[in-house]
Amino acid sequence: MLSQGLVSAAAVAASVLFILSLGGLSNQEKAKRAVWYGIVGMGLAVVFTMFGPNVGGYWWMIPMMVIGAGIGVYVAKKVDMTEMPQLVAALHSFVGLAAVFIGFNADLERRRVMAAQASEGFSAFAALVAEKTPAELTFLQVEVVLGVFIGAVTFTGSVVAFGKLAGKVDGKPRQLPGGHLLNAGAAIVSLLLAIAYLNGAGFWTLLLLALLAFFIGYHLIMGIGGADMPVVVSMLNSYSGWAAAAIGFTLSNDLLIVTGALVGSSGAILSYIMCKAMNRNFVNVILGGFGGSKGPAAEIEGEQIAIDTGGVASALNDADSVIIVPGYGMAVAQAQNAVSELTRKLRAAGKTVRFGIHPVAGRLPGHMNVLLAEAKVPYDIVLEMDEINDDFAETDAVIVIGSNDIVNPAAEEDPNSPIAGMPVLKVWDAKQVFVCKRGQGTGYSGIENPLFFKENTRMLYGDAKSSIDALLPLVE
Repeated sequence: MLSQGLVSAAAVAASVLFILSLGGLSNQEKAKRAVWYGIVGMGLAVVFTMFGPNVGGYWWMIPMMVIGAGIGVYVAKKVDMTEMPQLVAALHSFVGLAAVFIGFNADLERRRVMAAQASEGFSAFAALVAEKTPAELTFLQVEVVLGVFIGAVTFTGSVVAFGKLAGKVDGKPRQLPGGHLLNAGAAIVSLLLAIAYLNGAGFWTLLLLALLAFFIGYHLIMGIGGADMPVVVSMLNSYSGWAAAAIGFTLSNDLLIVTGALVGSSGAILSYIMCKAMNRNFVNVILGGFGGSKGPAAEIEGEQIAIDTGGVASALNDADSVIIVPGYGMAVAQAQNAVSELTRKLRAAGKTVRFGIHPVAGRLPGHMNVLLAEAKVPYDIVLEMDEINDDFAETDAVIVIGSNDIVNPAAEEDPNSPIAGMPVLKVWDAKQVFVCKRGQGTGYSGIENPLFFKENTRMLYGDAKSSIDALLPLVE
């Protein structure tokens, strides 16, 4: 067994490494090192917690860790980058469910300690509970309530988010009759159950509270449409952090408190930044969903004009400046390496090539940046929307690869559009726009895009990777 002093020192070291990890992840060039900071920090946290004071049960703890690590390695190798958003959502659900189970166990241990004789010896968490004053036990109950409620909401909410991102659940906002009133009613009953629990009611109150929180998480996220899923994922990330922090207080684990607070606050900040980038109100995203029209949508005139790779290549060979706008379609087709090679050839020909990245491109914040970095696209030509949006008017050619909602002019031109007011990449201002798209369907949010019908837009239909591969030999 390690002394408490060593465990505390390891917790401080791990906390510093986690902070360095979060700080480094904000910069693409430092991201790999930042990931290693997180790995080492988590390794320290696990080892020193395992061998800390009053910890036992290694005969089942170690096998469970080995099994969990094996599953983690298998999933990490099996999951493609395109499936990363739903994997993140699934992992959030595990954190939430763990918080619920720990909360249940903490209350059962509290009841066992209170019912036992004073002379009975306790170990591990029960020993901590036995030393608490009545006031501290009340705080423990508050922490349990918060951990169970937030954890339960996170669990079912993350499961639904996983289903929507994986295409297993309809991406359109769906709610039961009664809508928000059902959520409000469940929240009020949960509060009453929490009050009853704090006033000495039985364990059943905690179980009912968890069931209601499971419903709230499910119904809340079902009422949010596909286009808002990136915000929802970061929000659920925040929820999982606060659930972990609440359980950290319950277990008197300083490292869990710090880690939970870091995850919770960073997730909340990211959600705010994304909502601002989408010109959306955070509360409206969470409560209102996305995709409901405000009135009759503007009629779209014209037709989608197709073009072949020869036509695109001819335009690119004549262009001096090119902007590439990647989206989820690039990720699905695994076209990032072909796009990287196209970029290399265009730059070698003396053309200015840059990438325009919308804050919510793909289905996870930073999704496109990760793919482009993986394909070794230079960081300095990958620009955010605010950095590049004014340059489209002076650009000869724009290549849109698998994007829909983030390049939809209806956001600015149609006040009745569900995405009205959302900042988008103004690709239509360029001289020519080439959209690489599988077919004539709508995007993830189900909203038609007038860009595809504009006079300066041509549609290059087909799989993104196949289309770019066919284009490469034709680019001089």
